[in-house]
Amino acid sequence: MPPPQTATPLAIFSRFLSSPSPPSLPELLRVHALAVTSGLSPRPDLAAKLVSAYSSAGRPGLAALAFSATPRPDAFLWNSLIRAHHCASDFAAALAAHRRMLASGARPSRFTAPLAASAAAELGALGVGASVHAYCVRCGLLDGDGGSVAVASSLVYMYARCGVVSDAVKVFEEMPERDVVTWTAVVSGCVRNGECREGLRYLVEMVRFVGDGGTKPNSRMMESGLEACGVLGDLNSGRCLHGYVVKIGVGDSSLVASALFSMYSKCHNTEGAHILFQELPEKDVVSWTSLIGAYCRRGLIREAMELFQEMEESGLQPDEVLVSCLLAGLGNSGNVNGGKAFHTVITKRNFEDSVLTGNALISMYGKFELVDAACRVFRSLHQQDAESWNLMIVGYCKAGCDVKCLELYRELQFRDKDEFLCDASSLVSAISSCSRLEELRLGRSAHCYSIKHLLVDNLSVANVLIGMYGRSGKIDHACKIFALAKLKGDVVTWNALISSYAHLGHSNSALSLYDQMLTGGLKPNLATLITVISACANLAALERGEQIYSYVKEMGWESDVSISTALVDMYAKCGQLGIARKIFDSMLQRDAVAWNVMISGYGMHGEPKQALELFDEMERGSVRPNSVTFLAILSACCHSGYVEEGRKLFGRMGRYSLEPNLKHYACMVDILGKSGHLQEAEDMVLAMPVEPDGGVWGTLLSACKVHDNVEMGLRIAKKAFASDPENDGYYILMSNSYGSAKKWDEIEKLREMMKNHGVKKGVGWSAVDNCG
Repeated sequence: MPPPQTATPLAIFSRFLSSPSPPSLPELLRVHALAVTSGLSPRPDLAAKLVSAYSSAGRPGLAALAFSATPRPDAFLWNSLIRAHHCASDFAAALAAHRRMLASGARPSRFTAPLAASAAAELGALGVGASVHAYCVRCGLLDGDGGSVAVASSLVYMYARCGVVSDAVKVFEEMPERDVVTWTAVVSGCVRNGECREGLRYLVEMVRFVGDGGTKPNSRMMESGLEACGVLGDLNSGRCLHGYVVKIGVGDSSLVASALFSMYSKCHNTEGAHILFQELPEKDVVSWTSLIGAYCRRGLIREAMELFQEMEESGLQPDEVLVSCLLAGLGNSGNVNGGKAFHTVITKRNFEDSVLTGNALISMYGKFELVDAACRVFRSLHQQDAESWNLMIVGYCKAGCDVKCLELYRELQFRDKDEFLCDASSLVSAISSCSRLEELRLGRSAHCYSIKHLLVDNLSVANVLIGMYGRSGKIDHACKIFALAKLKGDVVTWNALISSYAHLGHSNSALSLYDQMLTGGLKPNLATLITVISACANLAALERGEQIYSYVKEMGWESDVSISTALVDMYAKCGQLGIARKIFDSMLQRDAVAWNVMISGYGMHGEPKQALELFDEMERGSVRPNSVTFLAILSACCHSGYVEEGRKLFGRMGRYSLEPNLKHYACMVDILGKSGHLQEAEDMVLAMPVEPDGGVWGTLLSACKVHDNVEMGLRIAKKAFASDPENDGYYILMSNSYGSAKKWDEIEKLREMMKNHGVKKGVGWSAVDNCG
C-alpha cells in the first residue's frame, strides 16, 4: 500500500481561500506560516483572506503583518486592512490605513468610503469625513444602485456625529433611495444634535413611507424618537410612538423599553413611568433615579420617598445623584420638616461630605429661606466648588440678607483668582444687594468685575445694573447701559429703566419711555403696567391712566391683585374715589396693600368715616392690618381732627403686636397738637421708646405756633434745634413766635445761630425783618 500523499501548499491555500467560515487561530497561524515559508504570502488574494480572518479573530496586529507582505496591495486588500482596524475600534489606525491607501494611488470603492466615514465620525474628524464626501462625489460613489445607499448613509451618520446636522440633512435629502440605516442615521442625528422636532418629522415621514411598502423602523430609530419626545415634553407624541412600537413588534426590545420609561419620566407622567418601570428587565440606580425624579418634579414628594424606601429594601444603595434629586424635590415642595429629617438620614450615611449633595442641601435650605442652615452646610463642606459659593450668595440675596450676601461675595473675590469665578446669577444677586443697601461704590466694583469677565453682555446683569444706577440717582449711567442692552434686550430691560425713573419721581420720563417701548413693538407685562399706572397716579394723569386701564382689560389682567391695587391708587389720587372703590370691591383677592391704598385714598380726600368703616371691615376679614394700615388710618383721623378715634386706633396697634415707629408717633402728635392737646402731645414725645427725630419735634413746634403757646414752643424749639440744627423751618417758626411776643433780642440771637450753622434766610423771614 502506497503511503498517503501529503497535501501541497497550493491545495491547502485553495481550501483556505474557498472556506466560507474562518479557521481557528492555531490553524490560521499554520496557514500563515506555510504561506511565508513557501513564498506565497505576497499573493493579494491570500493576504486579503489572512487579513480578514485575523480581523475576525480579533488580532489586528497580525492582520497588519499579513498585509505588509504584499508589495503592491490592491483596493480589496486595503479595504480588508481598514476593516480590520475598524472592527478592533482602532479608528485612528483605520484612518491612517485609509490615508496610505489614497497615497498609493489605489482607487477607493463603495466599501472603502463607509469604513472611512464611520471612523471619522467616531473620532469627530470632520475634515477627514468631508474629504471622503469629496472623493465620493468625484468618483461617482453616490450614483447608481448597489452600494451607493450605504455610502450616503455613512456620510449622513458622519456629519450628524460631527455636529453638522444641516449637512447631514442635505446629503439625506439628495438621496434617491433610502434604507432603514439611512432613516435611522438622520433621525438619531437630529435628536443627538438637539433638533428634536426635525427628528420627529423625519420619523413620521418614514412611518408614512412604511405604509407604501417601505422598510419598517428599527428599535434604534424608535429609541431616538422617544428620546425626542422626552426632551420636548411631548407626551401625546410619545404615547403615539408607544402604540406604534407595540404594533410593529419592537416593544420588547430592552432599548425601546428603557426609552419608553425615560420618555414618560421626562414628561412627568408618573403613572406611565411606573408601569414601564415594572417591565424593565434590569432596575439599577439610574432607572430608580429617573422614576423618583419624575415624582419629585410633579411635587409628589411623599410618593418619591416611598419609592426611595422601596429601592433600599430591594438591596440597592442610593448614590449622590439620587440623594440630590430628592433634596431638590423637598426644596421645591417647601417641606421644611421633611427636608430636615432627610438631611439627618444622609448625614448618618456620610453623603453630606459629597460636594454634589452639599450643594443640593444649600439649594434646599435656600428655597426654605433658612440661610443660617444653608451656611452651616456650606462651611462644613470639606471641598467647595464654584456652585457652592454661587448658591450661597444667591440664597442670601433672595432671603433679603443683603449684608451677608455682599460679605460672601467679597470673600469669593479675595480667594485664589484661578480657583472660582462668580457666575452671572451671583453677580446679579450682589448688585441687587448693593442697590437695596445703596452701596453704590461696591456696586460699581461689581460692574467692573462684569466687564473684566465679559459678564456685562449677560442681559440679567445689564438689567440689574440699570436698576442699581437708576435707583441711586445715576440715571445717565443707567441710560448708557440701557442703550447697549435694549438692542438685544426684552421687556425686563425696559422695565428696569422705567421703574428707575418712577422711583426718582420722574413720572413724565417714565411714561415717555413707556411710549417708546410701545413704538418699538414690545408688549408690556404686568410689572410694566404696575409701574406706569403708579406714574399716572403721581401725576394725577387720569386720562392716561384710563387708557392703560383699557389695555389691562383687553389683556384680561384686571383680576391681578397688584394691577388692581395700582388702579385703586391711581383713581384715588386722581380724586375718583367712586371708581377706586368699585375696582376695590370687584377684587377677588385683597392683600394688605390693597386695603391700605383704599383707606389712604379716603383719608387723603377728607373722608374719615369711610376710612374708619373700611378699617373695621378689614379687621373683621382674614387680612391683618400692618403698620402701614395704621399709619394710613391715623393720617385720615389727623386730616379731619378725629382725636378720640386716633387715640383708640393708636392703642389698638398692640393688639396686633405692632410697635409704633417714628411716623406713627409724629401722626399722633399732629392729631393731638392740632386739636390743642399740647401737653398730652409733649408727654407722648417725651415717653417715646425711640429717640424723636426732627419731624416729631417740628410737628409739635408747629402746633405750639398755631396755639400761641410761646413757652412750650421755646422749650420744644431747643429740642428741635438739637435734633436738626440746619432746618430753616424751625428758625422761621420760632422767629414768628418771638415776633408775636415782640422779643426782638431773641430774634437777633436766632439770626446769629443761623449764621453759625450756615443756614440761609427762608421766605418766611421777610415779615420779621420788616418788624425789626
